[in-house]
Amino acid sequence: MPTRRNLLLASGAALAAGTLASRFATAASEQAETWHMPDEGAKHAATWMAFGPSPDIWGGKLLPVVRENLAGIAKAIAAHEPLKMLVREDDHDIAERLCGPSVTLVTQPIDDLWMRDTGPVFVKDQSGQAGAIGFNFNGWGDKQAHEYDAEVAGFVAGKAGATFIETKLVLEGGGIEVDGEGTAIITESCVLNANRNPGVSKAQCEAELFRLLGLQKIIWLPGIAGKDITDGHTDFYARFTSPGVVVAGLDPDPSSYDHAVTKRHLEILRQSSDAKGRKLKVVVLQGPSTVRSKYENKDFAAGYINFYVCNGAVIAPEFGDRQADANTRDALRDLFPGRDIIQLNIDGIAAGGGGIHCTTQQQPA
Repeated sequence: MPTRRNLLLASGAALAAGTLASRFATAASEQAETWHMPDEGAKHAATWMAFGPSPDIWGGKLLPVVRENLAGIAKAIAAHEPLKMLVREDDHDIAERLCGPSVTLVTQPIDDLWMRDTGPVFVKDQSGQAGAIGFNFNGWGDKQAHEYDAEVAGFVAGKAGATFIETKLVLEGGGIEVDGEGTAIITESCVLNANRNPGVSKAQCEAELFRLLGLQKIIWLPGIAGKDITDGHTDFYARFTSPGVVVAGLDPDPSSYDHAVTKRHLEILRQSSDAKGRKLKVVVLQGPSTVRSKYENKDFAAGYINFYVCNGAVIAPEFGDRQADANTRDALRDLFPGRDIIQLNIDGIAAGGGGIHCTTQQQPA
């Protein structure tokens, strides 16, 4: 189950808890705009990615396969909607060769490849104009160097022609899952963590997220902190497939640290209703029993929940467990009728603790 390896620790102390809470309280009342985050399955104008793996973080063995994995994801999405890929100037030629002409390359300094977390969270206002929230990426609580990635949200917002929306909250897009109708699922272990938002209460977080994302209800899952670099992002645990319907992961291995927490998540979700009062229907996607051995390691993220929904398709992982891979394909076909289900080998990315969803960020139409 989900981990993302902790490499290249970054320096820098967190803001004092009292100071952040005070600044946050002021910011919550500064803007009167009404924003709304559409569901991922709503029509996209584009998908953003980052061709950002480096040898310092990924090492010589994984670097080539991770680049190929990224290009495979990008080309699969680009067959259905515009795909814009940030790339360092030095990596432009290899990205162009691997991604081909269907992917638009945008030169920009970057530290890594996790666009879901470094990029802006796109929203829309009542007239349909685009906004892009910068959630102050801090390397998942100062766990990894992020000098360049901290600038990605503002850069992408500008390139997309979206209004840049500031907030005092520190979090990542992978920690947020919405149904587009006022409900979100969020893990406490990430957003309410002192390495991101010291001194900020759950009520303050809710008020700010309600304002930014157009929410009426947040279903909080406990998650688990300190086991992976993200402190337990939502997008490895539970995803909306349509309003009122959630697909959730279960780690079947009793010896895994994620076994108990995924069971607890299922209990919470099955007892929950959404903002419109609908009791959630929960579909369980159990992870594979085995994975291909070539890149298997202790950080290998062998879960099916981290898929990505683009225009006309769902891009999902497969891990070489024929039965589990087929079960996932069939379940996604039922959950996303009318969309192509495309399963990809992303073993290099999984070996770094991430998945397909982690590499993408949708820009709504």
